[in-house]
Amino acid sequence: MEAYLLDWLNLLLRWAHIITGIAWIGASFYFVSLDNSLTPPKNQADADKGVGGEQWGVHGGGFYHHQKYPVSPGYVPDQLHWSMWESYSTWLTGFALFTVLYLYNASTFLIDKTLFDWSPAAAVSTALAFFAAFWMLYDLICRTLGRGRSGDLIVGACVFVLIVLASWLSCHLFAGRAAFLLVGAMVATTMSGNVLFWIIPGQRKVIAAIKAGEPVDPVHGQRGKQRSVHNTFFTLPVLFAMMSNHYGFTYGAKNNWVVLVAIMLAGALIRFSFALRHQALAYGKPVPWRYAVIGVLLLGVTVWAVKPDAQPVSAAAEPATFAQVQGVVTQRCVLCHGAAMQSKNVRLDSADEVAKHAQAIYQQAVVLKAMPMNNATQITDGERALLKRWFEAGASTK
Repeated sequence: MEAYLLDWLNLLLRWAHIITGIAWIGASFYFVSLDNSLTPPKNQADADKGVGGEQWGVHGGGFYHHQKYPVSPGYVPDQLHWSMWESYSTWLTGFALFTVLYLYNASTFLIDKTLFDWSPAAAVSTALAFFAAFWMLYDLICRTLGRGRSGDLIVGACVFVLIVLASWLSCHLFAGRAAFLLVGAMVATTMSGNVLFWIIPGQRKVIAAIKAGEPVDPVHGQRGKQRSVHNTFFTLPVLFAMMSNHYGFTYGAKNNWVVLVAIMLAGALIRFSFALRHQALAYGKPVPWRYAVIGVLLLGVTVWAVKPDAQPVSAAAEPATFAQVQGVVTQRCVLCHGAAMQSKNVRLDSADEVAKHAQAIYQQAVVLKAMPMNNATQITDGERALLKRWFEAGASTK
């Protein structure tokens, strides 16, 4: 019953996380595209009252006229939309899901004893420390180095180095599947931290100054934009990390931390190119696709680098018998899929059950190499090849 209820909790939290994540990412993409598409106001009266940029758009059968006041409109509108709960609810649902899946089952999902043999409590504490340490270091870098255009480049380089170090350390401490997700959750926590500690507080200070009739310090808008830009570059890397647990050939690669860094960097480059695209189109300039091209090429190199080694089939190789398959399944799989423990409500302790789940066995143990989890039962490549021959020959139980 506990496993059944946890599966439902997993489903509902994942559903809520996806919904809120779509809302947050959609809002982020929209405002970045809007900000980069603004052009100077054509009406001098608009410029005189503080409008720094405008955009005309058409959607849903109507026309929209967006105007941006870089510092202050001079008053606080009666109805003012705040973009913050999308971020908060995405983080809350994501952390709850991470807790249910990984922290609650640390010995199964977080720890790979062939990498690092430690207690669940130590693993959980270290995983949580990743969130806090990355945020504090990132925030320190932004506050001390993030001034001017050159400062943005320095911050970008430092944050990249920080992510590389975190990826390397995570993949050497935790099971690959958990390590990828942990790095993504770490960066996502920083994205929410930007909203919670800088973007929203800065906006509140601006509104307070306007209401008090005091001059508005433009630094709040500058800081908010800086952190918003960082968030949009983080988005595609985080999305990859969140979906990577379905693809064992990424987190199970020999140098999996390099794979993680390469794909995250490719995502950031592609997102950067699209951010520049909005600005280029607004001013009638050529779209700078070079960053997206570099990102796609980097993805291509990664695909080639992690391809499985060719396994030549000997002419004398015999078809796998069901007796051999059942021996492998009994030794490597029944521990978690037997009468005592039916993980995911799957049993593999009889011929009928093995035949029933043949497709899943092939997919999880041969194609994705995701099972056994963290290879806890030490299945060999030869045994995976045996399962492959059996399934591709028709998965007979005779």
